[in-house]
Formats: sequence, C-alpha cells, structure tokens
Amino acid sequence: MRVFGKWLGRVLLVVVLIVAVVALFKREEITRLLAVNSLFDETKIVHNFSNMDTLFLSREIPLGAAPVVDLPRGDALLMPAETAEWAEQRAVTAMVVLKDGALVHEAYYQGTADTDMRISWSVAKSYLSALVGIVLAEGHIDSIDDPVTKYAPALTGTAYDAATVRNVLQMSSGVLFDEDYLDFNSDINRMGRVLAMGGSMDGFTTDLSETFVTPGTQMQYVSIDTHVLGMVIRGATGQDVPSLLSEKIISKLGYEAAPFYVTDGQGVAFVLGGLNLRTRDYAKFGRMILDQGSYGGEQVVPESWLAASTVPSAKTADGELKYGFQWWMPKDPRDGEFFGIGVYGQYIYINRPTGVVIAVNSADRKFKETGVTDQNIALFRAISKAAQ
Repeated sequence: MRVFGKWLGRVLLVVVLIVAVVALFKREEITRLLAVNSLFDETKIVHNFSNMDTLFLSREIPLGAAPVVDLPRGDALLMPAETAEWAEQRAVTAMVVLKDGALVHEAYYQGTADTDMRISWSVAKSYLSALVGIVLAEGHIDSIDDPVTKYAPALTGTAYDAATVRNVLQMSSGVLFDEDYLDFNSDINRMGRVLAMGGSMDGFTTDLSETFVTPGTQMQYVSIDTHVLGMVIRGATGQDVPSLLSEKIISKLGYEAAPFYVTDGQGVAFVLGGLNLRTRDYAKFGRMILDQGSYGGEQVVPESWLAASTVPSAKTADGELKYGFQWWMPKDPRDGEFFGIGVYGQYIYINRPTGVVIAVNSADRKFKETGVTDQNIALFRAISKAAQ
C-alpha cells in the first residue's frame, strides 16, 4: 500500500508539472479565453468594451498622413425629455449627435471618457460594406453576383460553395449558423473561443459544411457571412482588410485616434465585429455616409453603391427589420433612414431627410429583449425630429 502511495504521488506530481508547463506556454491563450468567458459580465462589460486590445490580439489601422479634423460645433440640441431615462435603461456609455455635419450633442456615461476606444460589434459590418463598394468600383470584383469561391477558393466544397457575393452581403447565404450570444455552445460563441485561443477565422469558416436553405432565398442573420466578405476582399485585391480600410476610408475622414481591429492568431482582422474607435470617429463615418459617400470634397465611397446598400433588398420576414448590404432599415422603412447596429447597443443611425447622424455605444445586457430595438429607433427618430 505504501509503495502504491508513493507511485500515485509521483504520478500526481508529473501531472501537476505538465499542467504547469502547459499553463506557462499557453498563458496568453488561457488569459484571452478567460476574458471571453467573462466579457459580458455585469461588473466587467463596460470596462471590457473600452479595452478590447488588452483582452484580445489586435492590429492598429493607420490613420495615414491626413490631419485630424475636429467636428464643427453647432448649437446645442434640446434632447427629447425621455433621453436620460433611456440612456440609463439601455446602459449607454456614449452618444454623439450630428446635425448637418456639426456636433450638437455629446454625452458620456458610466465613468467612460470621450477618448475611449469602443468596440463596434456588428457596426463593423457597415464599414466592410463600404469597402466592398470601393473594391467593386475599382474592378477587383467583377460582379457581386459572382460566386464567393471565385475570390476565396478555400470555400470550395464548404457550406459557401453555392453562395454569391450578393448573398453574403444580404445575409442570405443559407448557411447553418447559431447566432445566439446567450448560448455558451452556439456557433457565435465557439467562434469567440477560436479568437481567444489564437485560432484561425478562415479555418473556422471553411469547416462549416451545412446549409438550411438555398442561397438567396431567405435572409437569416449569420455573422460569419461578413467574414466571407473579408475573404473575398482579400482574395480579390491581394491585400489585407486593415490596410485597405486605412487607405480607402479611415485616412480620408480625419479621425482623432487610430482605430484597431481585434484579430485571430494569424493576424486576420475580425471584420464582422472587431473594430474599435472613439464615438466621435464613428459619427464621422456616419457623416460621410449621410453625404452620399463624400467627405471633405472627396468621393470616398461610390454614391451608387450606397444607394444600393442602404435600401431594403434582402428577403426578410414580414414584420421584421429590413436589410440591405450590411445595413439595416426600420420595420417601416422611410427614404434615407438606415443604420448599422451591433449587439449590446452599438449604433450608427443615419437620417438623411433631417441631416442627422447618431452614434451610440452601450453595454446593454438586455439588448435582446422584445421591443428594445424598436424603442431605440423611436428615440433616434425623436432626436431627428427635434433637430429639424
């Protein structure tokens, strides 16, 4: 018995040593995995959303040589009476309102500052849509009706084998993908753990093999469709997305601080939701989109592309929000009203008839509750009306 005890003790010691060695060499990956598992915790979410570069691998997007352009100041906007209560209920951390390009309201909440670099989540998809339009106009993509495999051959034989660029722009690939952020085992959360462990987003995407409907027949929000757009852009141009986004868009807008992307272990940008910017800089992008893709006298994004991108075109269900090319429209769409939206309450809302842009960042853990998005859009419309 004593001999067995000694043998068992030695085995346990070896196991402990092995675990210690693995922990030493995998320290960063384990730290990031723990960060993913607590990313949305009530006591951490506000801090995490302003410090993503301390939790994940990241890559800066250069500002270029253009000078910083401060937003001009307009007359302070008298906000709707319900704004303060709404901001508290929705755990808003920042709000910037522009009227005809001028800053008319700016507020920061929950101890955050105007210099915080805030996570976009899926608002990043609207940035990528603009980049697709530029790449298309430059002739790198022949047609959005081309199959994605033409530009990303690694997708051949995967769930994306029959999908076109248009299909993924409209979230209509038909790929089976569970987008439930509240389910630990969902595809979207498995993908987050791939990021945390320094895995490959391309590899995760090419492993997808199932579809539930023929591409183009039904809009089903699938975030990984936007990663496929990133693969298409990289394949079509031979350049990475951060470099292209810097050259074609970011360097044109006079941003205050260099944005950054969260990346995977291969340095590939998390284009479906990993942009981080100051809220005023989100508003500058919205201002450019409001002005039909023009900024500072330069046509940054083709006007015709924005006209096609920001109107309902995807086959959404009745009574649901409408969708274009990585941009959303309300259930009752109105001319010139559309928005980028990210989980937990990130928005760039654009109302062309009133000349209003609203950039909002939040840490809203109740963002999926029934009626929340409708409530948000109602307030944005009230703000737009107040600004007229």
